[in-house]
Amino acid sequence: MEETNKNQEGKHTRRSFLQRSAMAGAGVMLGSKMEAFAADNVNNNLDLTDMTDFTKNIKTKGYAATDESGKLSPFEFERRPVGDDDILIDIKFASICHSDIHQEKGHWGKQVYPQVPGHEIVGIVAAVGKNVTKFKVGDRAGVGCMVDSCMECNSCTHGEEHLCDKGQTVFTYGYPSQAEPTGITQGGYSNKIVVRDHFAVHIPQHISFEEAVPLLCAGITTYSPLMRAQFKVGDKVGVAGIGGLGHLAVKLAVSKGAEVYAFTTSPDKVADIKSFGAKEVIVVDKDFKNLQAYRKKLDYMISTIPYQFNVAPYVSCVKPFGTFTFVGMPEGFNINVSNIALASSRVNFNSSLIGGIPETQEVVHYCADNGVRPQIQVIKANQINDAWDKVVNKEARYRYVIDAATF
Repeated sequence: MEETNKNQEGKHTRRSFLQRSAMAGAGVMLGSKMEAFAADNVNNNLDLTDMTDFTKNIKTKGYAATDESGKLSPFEFERRPVGDDDILIDIKFASICHSDIHQEKGHWGKQVYPQVPGHEIVGIVAAVGKNVTKFKVGDRAGVGCMVDSCMECNSCTHGEEHLCDKGQTVFTYGYPSQAEPTGITQGGYSNKIVVRDHFAVHIPQHISFEEAVPLLCAGITTYSPLMRAQFKVGDKVGVAGIGGLGHLAVKLAVSKGAEVYAFTTSPDKVADIKSFGAKEVIVVDKDFKNLQAYRKKLDYMISTIPYQFNVAPYVSCVKPFGTFTFVGMPEGFNINVSNIALASSRVNFNSSLIGGIPETQEVVHYCADNGVRPQIQVIKANQINDAWDKVVNKEARYRYVIDAATF
């Protein structure tokens, strides 16, 4: 009887030891995995204090417009959960585009408020849906002017998602969306964004987040038509309007071997523009008389001017059968052009709207590889309203980049 009790006690002791060992082992394994997860997140600057449940709406902080005043204020809202084809990006930087100002002030039509602007966005992937293979947690990613489309039509399947044949392109902010808790898409002036993986691009390690972020709109909007122009090395390329878009157009055209002529109304930008590589900088007179010296001189011109302006004097600088491209979007989207002036100039006119996802990835890599960098000023979130005023007053030099850590 005593022997039996000893055996049972021994078995109980061994069982307890094995259980404790198993639990300790599991703890070590779990601890190791958590340490590896933590190390990975620390290495990628992710915030471990935010243990978000990605299957639920995601709490987000940002700055939003609440009316057409153009004044933004802090705004807390929720984004949709991370779906099977989505990624969650912890935003590191977002930059200011003149389009943000136009849209929030209602220049392009009535808006739904509160609305978070911003379509130049970069950050770190914090979560991925089960179907996602394009990204993994910790990757550097960027989002531009659109976040979805039909993905079935000819345009969408050929890298022109922004021109969806079914009209189902979903733009990054202010666009109706049943998936979003606020009823509209909300943009990048915020600390997080959930986006379909297809509509994000990779940000290479050899370009900083701050310098990469303007490429997601300003970069692609100028790069796409410049590439389609197919100008040759040594061709004379004009750039009208040297702001956020225009200064990148100058740099891109110079990098491709063009002889660049920059047209500006801001005399204090001349030295900057020359440093970007422009051959000549023309400070445009109010009566446009100094443009006569450039009559029929240019092979191509791109206009980034975001207002109504007298187009004819600029067009006169382009050779017959050359091309003039509009990328600036003024109030109401309309540009006033004299038909007789257009006919007599024999210049080809067109307009261009951002670019597709493949070409957006292309411009990011091109700029990273070839040292094409926007000129930026990093600001805090509480400086956004002041920065907007400076953009309108042509005081930006040349792209304001918001530190998302300050939201």
